[in-house]
Amino acid sequence: MALRCSRFADVLLVTKKESAQSATNWAQGGIAAVMANDDDFKLHAEDTMTAGAGLCDSQTVDYVVRSAPQRIEELMDWGVCFTKHEGELALAREGGHSRARILHHKDTTGQEIETTLLDCVKQERRVEVLEHHVMVDLLVDPRPKNGDALSGQRCFGAYVLDSVSGVISPIRAKSVILATGGSGQAYLHTTNPEIATGDGVAAAFRAGAVISDMEFFQFHPTAMYDIDERPQSQLITEALRGFGAILRTVDGNAFMKRYDERGELAPRDIVARAIDSELKRRGESYVWLDCTHLNLDELRNHFPNIGRMCKEKGFDFTQEPIWVVPAAHYQCGGVESDLWGRSSIAGLYAIGEVAMTGLHGANRLASNSLLEAVVFAAAAAESCEEWLKSCGPLREADEWVSEGTHAEREAVLVRGSADEIRRTMWNYVGIVRSTRRLTRAKNRLELLTKEIAELYQRTVMSPELIELRNLVLVADLIVRSALSRKESRGLHYSTDYPAMDTLPVPKHTRLSRLSALPPSSVH
Repeated sequence: MALRCSRFADVLLVTKKESAQSATNWAQGGIAAVMANDDDFKLHAEDTMTAGAGLCDSQTVDYVVRSAPQRIEELMDWGVCFTKHEGELALAREGGHSRARILHHKDTTGQEIETTLLDCVKQERRVEVLEHHVMVDLLVDPRPKNGDALSGQRCFGAYVLDSVSGVISPIRAKSVILATGGSGQAYLHTTNPEIATGDGVAAAFRAGAVISDMEFFQFHPTAMYDIDERPQSQLITEALRGFGAILRTVDGNAFMKRYDERGELAPRDIVARAIDSELKRRGESYVWLDCTHLNLDELRNHFPNIGRMCKEKGFDFTQEPIWVVPAAHYQCGGVESDLWGRSSIAGLYAIGEVAMTGLHGANRLASNSLLEAVVFAAAAAESCEEWLKSCGPLREADEWVSEGTHAEREAVLVRGSADEIRRTMWNYVGIVRSTRRLTRAKNRLELLTKEIAELYQRTVMSPELIELRNLVLVADLIVRSALSRKESRGLHYSTDYPAMDTLPVPKHTRLSRLSALPPSSVH
């Protein structure tokens, strides 16, 4: 996105850690695109819609899958290297896909894409990277020059905290693009990096943007089980199951065929619920992902990163099964945006995991996430170029005014509150839900929201405090959305409403700070 926008504007890329720290960097499996002779756009679209459980927007799906080959070619032109076999792209198959269409760079695809693009950014004189700066809130003008925004507002920048100096300053911009990732850190076990605290969704909601479908949180079926409660669990790529790995209970019995005829290649929501069911039924903490029957040399060649991770844990995954457990992985809902990446606030764009474009519906198809990011980066950049021609001058920004008294940092209270949020979400808002569990989570979060608001007003500002404020809001949005859906669909499964609604047009869950929005379609 920054590279594309630098062709017509000066770009400031703000990141709260180092520029390479992101969920993209951890993406192992790959990026989906129709590149093989036995594949076509209709099949990719059908697979996406099937995984999305009837909630995908067909126009968005068609647009994304048809744009994919061109975006892949552009990535390769920028220098991204995808794994090849005998001179041809080596296409893998993952759960939910009817064809092999996953381009990958061994098992570190996200890292390859991000490293390559960051190298390009460093060479672009019109892009400035501002590291260790945290977005506090968006700057929003309630009186836009053009009254064409859904909410009647215009975004013109953000308040940003310098993590080193502790100073909060306004940064004005004619366009603001949120590419802040998801919110996996709202859960106790997650594959997301520590920075995934829902910052973009929280800031957009406070600004008045429409947020949609937050109840659909994807749990990756296979994260490496670790007795240590670390902020991030090691993801074991779905491509390993596509390669032939078998899920077994700890007594060696394969179980996936009892849940779905596609077995290990069923969509993620089905596999995650199957594992969760086995763990609850047997009272165990993990299942096995068994690769020991596969070709050892091919395993080590295709999955060197997994081999390294397992070696660090003291075992060889070609000789022993990997202990795995589901973990919070991907936020399918987010800031509602259109085919151009535009949110309901003029001048504010959302791309990647922070956005709800209508592509994923109630469950994301494997390896469509990196694809969504590159497709909507191109679309949003094109829209930004047109917006800059007509958006008019920016208003002045008020200096940041701190409220209340400011005591020393209360790190123990911040950590304790974050831990309580994660445990509440894990226990009551996980893979299988009930109205009673969700109500308990809602009550706990209401109390935490009040405590954190007081802490936010009275304590010295820090990145951790900003993240905590965002976490509790995003957790609340997830719970409120889940409570409002009286059915089971895709990633949202309720024991009180186990059936899926048969409405001709399924409804989306929409929330806005500015108004009570009825459930409706996206576009």
